[in-house]
Amino acid sequence: MSAANPLLERIEQFAGRTVLVLGDVMLDAYVYGHVERVSPEAPIPVLRADSKREMLGGAGNVARNVAALGARAILVGVAGPDEAGRAIETQLVEAGQGRIEGRIVIDQARPTTRKTRYVSGSQQMLRVDEEIALPVQGSVADAVLARFREALAESDIVILSDYSKGVLSEAVLAPAIAAAHAAGLRVIADPKSRDFTRYRHVDILKPNRLEITQATGIDCKDDAATEQAGRAALAVAEAGAVIVTRGAHGVSIIPKDGAALHLPTLARAVFDVSGAGDTLVSCLAVALAAGADLAEATELANAAAGIVVGKAGTECVTPDELSQGLHLGVLIETDRKVATLTGALDQAARWRASGLRVGFTNGCFDLIHPGHVRLLGQARAACDRLIVGLNTDASVKRLKGPERPIQNEVARATVMASIGAVDMVVLFGEDTPLAMIEALKPDVLIKGADYRVDQVVGADAVQSYGGKVVLADLEAGQSTTGTIGRIRAADARP
Repeated sequence: MSAANPLLERIEQFAGRTVLVLGDVMLDAYVYGHVERVSPEAPIPVLRADSKREMLGGAGNVARNVAALGARAILVGVAGPDEAGRAIETQLVEAGQGRIEGRIVIDQARPTTRKTRYVSGSQQMLRVDEEIALPVQGSVADAVLARFREALAESDIVILSDYSKGVLSEAVLAPAIAAAHAAGLRVIADPKSRDFTRYRHVDILKPNRLEITQATGIDCKDDAATEQAGRAALAVAEAGAVIVTRGAHGVSIIPKDGAALHLPTLARAVFDVSGAGDTLVSCLAVALAAGADLAEATELANAAAGIVVGKAGTECVTPDELSQGLHLGVLIETDRKVATLTGALDQAARWRASGLRVGFTNGCFDLIHPGHVRLLGQARAACDRLIVGLNTDASVKRLKGPERPIQNEVARATVMASIGAVDMVVLFGEDTPLAMIEALKPDVLIKGADYRVDQVVGADAVQSYGGKVVLADLEAGQSTTGTIGRIRAADARP
């Protein structure tokens, strides 16, 4: 994709937008450990806890995703007067990096919703939910609506994040939708209730496949059935559009006035689907607030969700990751070796967990020639899995001049990923791959023997933690510059 791609330009407009999130705020807690034995008291595994982690969950995770995309989030919800509630206040400051403003109502009669997951390795063993999922009403509902209405003047768009924990009660939901529309703001609802009439008059209803199937009785087994279910949901909710997330089958847009649009999934690898819906609705809202139309915003949101499912746990997507994901989007169906840096980090961690050594080399690789193939073969022989850092087009121009590259980054990445010695390709836009090397921490760093070890970028970093630097033999007389020169000389002959 070119730098003039309107989707890439739209990402640059995310900063300065404000998304008002109203819904069920919760605390997601993780206890990580390992299992070595079975309990003598019962036939259950004993988890020896090694570490713990807490993060914003539910509507809080939506706000966290908005902030990660570079926009501002105002979060309105309910918490209890307890330790989990205080942890949420702390997370609002730490996770949002100053871009989440919490306007949380404390309900003295309600504990903060907390979900604690116990994990051994990559396997979740047990989840414990602490909650009271009763509808908020009375003075608590009044306080929620008051804070919501106060925030409307500062906001560009509204997300209703329903996790069926009671915040989006009858006393809150309809008045909130009416207040947002009175303020001239669009409303996106991420539903949990099977009764879509509760979300009447929202601008966009965003159910997943299971939710819309349960609400309409129509199984979204294909595009036609999904459109049928979407039309039924539109009629019930009197909404402006329905966006159905369909997992591996992608995303479908069914507008009230217009033809349906079905987008394929953009996930290159699925490691964890936790929070993918939150990522999608967050990016959808930010993109719409930044001026994108519904199709553009959904395409961006679909790309963001495709990135986040490649991460472990409930994580977020940054603007840089989204931009890089769009650069690589055209490669997804033809080559699944191409990854973002985040995806490469996750994959490298899995390789190392299996006892494999990770190697790294880099270059422009403009026109692949036998010298490149030989270098890559030697690089792969020095490790178990080889990651190749590939300069982007902009980086190549800075290094080689305005007439280079001959092949754009999409073509170069496609060719590189087709080589059997290469296990993963990652684009980088800097002049050197130092930042990528420091992040990946390869066990082996490979470069051509036309360098000395002290001239290899990243050699000091790799050697500092015991890694190895390998200088590969080069094929005599082989270079991209020389190849281009010979082609031009041949073209110039009469």
